[in-house]
Amino acid sequence: MHIPALDTSPPGTEVRDGGPGSGVAGPLPPGGAGGPLDGLDLFGDGFVRDPYPWLDLLRSQAPVHHDAGTGLWLVSRHRDIRRVLLDPGTFRPDNAQHAVTPLPVAVLRVLARAGFQLPPALANNGTDSHPGLRRVVTRFFNARRVAAAVPVIERLAGELLDAARARIDADGECDLFASFAQVLPCRVLMELLGIRDVDPATLIRWSDASLELFWGTPAPERQLELAEQAGEFHQWLTTTVRTTKATADSFIGALARHRLPDGAPLDPQTAVGACFFVFVAGQSTTGQLIATVLRRALIEPGLWPKAAQDTEAAWAWVEEVLRREPPVTTWRRAVARPVELGGAELPAGAQLLLMLMGSGSDPEVFADPERMCPHRTNVRHHLAFGAGRHRCPGASLARTEAAVALRAAARALPKVRPVEGAEGAPMLGLLSFRAPLRVVVADGSRRLRRPDVA
Repeated sequence: MHIPALDTSPPGTEVRDGGPGSGVAGPLPPGGAGGPLDGLDLFGDGFVRDPYPWLDLLRSQAPVHHDAGTGLWLVSRHRDIRRVLLDPGTFRPDNAQHAVTPLPVAVLRVLARAGFQLPPALANNGTDSHPGLRRVVTRFFNARRVAAAVPVIERLAGELLDAARARIDADGECDLFASFAQVLPCRVLMELLGIRDVDPATLIRWSDASLELFWGTPAPERQLELAEQAGEFHQWLTTTVRTTKATADSFIGALARHRLPDGAPLDPQTAVGACFFVFVAGQSTTGQLIATVLRRALIEPGLWPKAAQDTEAAWAWVEEVLRREPPVTTWRRAVARPVELGGAELPAGAQLLLMLMGSGSDPEVFADPERMCPHRTNVRHHLAFGAGRHRCPGASLARTEAAVALRAAARALPKVRPVEGAEGAPMLGLLSFRAPLRVVVADGSRRLRRPDVA
């Protein structure tokens, strides 16, 4: 694993959130005596809770801004981000999976004992081996395979929602994140890839631990815990790749048969790196998308019943959430040679942070960007899945799972209403990932109030 870490303060990775425009008290909005961007903290409660004022300010006043807290150059305009993504020769992906927080020697030892390493494979691969590896992955998540997987997604969603409905009947409420949004993509991925020797809860725990360790700001004691889990994940992947009797048409079987540009077989370490990326992206980030889709749909007037009846409404809502509030909020690139970008002169080696979430609210591209407007004619111009050769190969599956999940939940639980405490729901606030960590609902026909609501 490449681990040149950035110097960031560790405020924690979970905050309370009432949602954009909710009126939840928090830090003052951008602006102050020391300059409008002096208070920007990418891991701070204010930014995670409501990043839109900061993103708007960056885009209008400093579209390529050097952030002293992380050492990253923040790129916030849609056209600049798209330029970076479409020019991987100048803006390389090498740092895409680097650790954000310095890893102490004790943590490095834990990872070393587990044999943890992530050589260039997919998201972090700028070499000539990338196109072939991407083709292997894309074949398993293309439109034909995704369409064939819809009955599987619907069946698994039905099973999970039956349990959620029983929980609501018994307890009066249920968390659709923990019981549904988080679990569905994991179980779907396990079925599609033929994974049988591990339970979904373990895969979810391993994946989430890896995200927090490498994209968060955990304290040293927490880093040790996360490193143990990431190491277990890597060891399981390594064992699976090396010892599985994979069928020729399975994902791991395809990796085993793959040849590099020089004709050599793909080495196990790179195969594990590809699996690591696919498992994290295929379950954690898709679960985050589903959670955001559900949460926003539940508070949008008239959307929940409409999604239950109208398939197109569910698809349109997913796309608009991807534009405005994607689970993958940022991504990193490294400048290969001196270049001008957005009016800034960047030296070779400059580390960029592409503000994908902010690009979806760029008024140069999207009219009334703060409004949720399903069926926008240009909604697919968002960059939630990236662009170019590193565009997310699982985009079709993620969209489909989120749309099926929304439609199934709205049909199975037609009377539910969101239940939140006065402080709002907790949010995941990592460098590149943001989503609600709870989507609590109750039977809307009952007059239920949470104990912490005055």
